[in-house]
Amino acid sequence: MSNPLALAGRAALVTGGGSGIGLGSAEALVADGCSVTVMGRDGDKLEAAAARLRDNAPDGVSVVAFAGDVTDEAQVVAAVEASRSVTGRLDICVAAAGDGTVGPMIATSTDEWNRVLAVSLTGVFFTVKHVGAAMVASGGGSIVAVSSLAGSVTHRWMGPYCVAKAGVDMMVKVTADELGAANVRVNAVAPGIIETGLVSMITTDTEVGQSYLREMPISHFGQVSDVAPVIRFLAGPESGHVTGHIIAVDGGHHLRGGPDYGEFARMMYPDVMENL
Repeated sequence: MSNPLALAGRAALVTGGGSGIGLGSAEALVADGCSVTVMGRDGDKLEAAAARLRDNAPDGVSVVAFAGDVTDEAQVVAAVEASRSVTGRLDICVAAAGDGTVGPMIATSTDEWNRVLAVSLTGVFFTVKHVGAAMVASGGGSIVAVSSLAGSVTHRWMGPYCVAKAGVDMMVKVTADELGAANVRVNAVAPGIIETGLVSMITTDTEVGQSYLREMPISHFGQVSDVAPVIRFLAGPESGHVTGHIIAVDGGHHLRGGPDYGEFARMMYPDVMENL
């Protein structure tokens, strides 16, 4: 699908780049010659990820670790500037930072609601806002947000996360519509259950895991290696006429019903859940 070093000379910012889908995306970009700045909150994890990327980087490819929090707009601005300093422009962004929670909507605290939306929606907004402005100024680029099946299919007992990802989906569409004239493309991937550290508590033996598998035509958990190539395609020149799309990478799960996180909600909110 891509030529060797098809992204040579380009620069990318990957938020949530210290692990999971963010790191897998960074690896795919680096392998094709793109210099990458990875951003994340855990400095040690981020440095380890950057070292792994450098070990496999082609000659001339730079990898920068930028410790920062996407919920802080000033830190996002600084990360964008750090990314631009590598080649003088910013061509690609993967907005992969996100977080979730479990519990009934009627028992969700305001603090927990605000925390999830700050990372999974507002943080994506800050990223798209400042990356988009940099790309408009330099003549174009590609932004790929990591959304979720939860943006379009209900996940019982994960309300704030579902709301955040639905917001990301509409943000992608609106921004794609606004920035297309400036040659800036905006798309998203919507993974289903992907085996990463973030969801390590969900296995095929758990009630939640079984609820995923029952609703998936391709009935097995996905891997980061299933998602990263799709992000790489959306980031690169091969998808130059593609914008405003939310591409499901979920084994067909979006064709059916959402998973049920009741197993965890009952453990965390036993008094509330006995009536639901």
